[in-house]
Amino acid sequence: MKYDTATPYTAVYIIFRKDNKVAFLLRENTSWMNGYYTVPAGKIEKNEPVLKAAVREAKEEVGVDIAPENLRLVLTADRHDEIDWVDFWFEVSEWQGELSNAEPDVHSELVWLDLNKLPENVVPSVRFELDQIKVGKNFAQYGWDN
Repeated sequence: MKYDTATPYTAVYIIFRKDNKVAFLLRENTSWMNGYYTVPAGKIEKNEPVLKAAVREAKEEVGVDIAPENLRLVLTADRHDEIDWVDFWFEVSEWQGELSNAEPDVHSELVWLDLNKLPENVVPSVRFELDQIKVGKNFAQYGWDN
């Protein structure tokens, strides 16, 4: 069966915490939001389960292994940002390895930032969705008012 009206793309976002800080990557050499920080994230591939996508993206972007049972869904977001997205935000309780910038061709650095003192150059939708998580929301909508 074909659904011609189905539009959303899907993405996973992964929150790694250490010493009251969260891991962020600075985007560079990409086609979107260069010079802005984001948490490790990426689109879910066709026929890929959500948890498997989060595990894959963690390995690709920050070089660590995570077990699916260590992922906790903290937010689902309905985002309109040029195109429509459904974002699945996970927090990781434990992982194997040391986080690093595993994709230096598209990120210039990995940094640990305090969520209460984020720099101005955080991807706006990422900042908004993190704020929703901070106040305990488990669902949010972004970009639909424009």
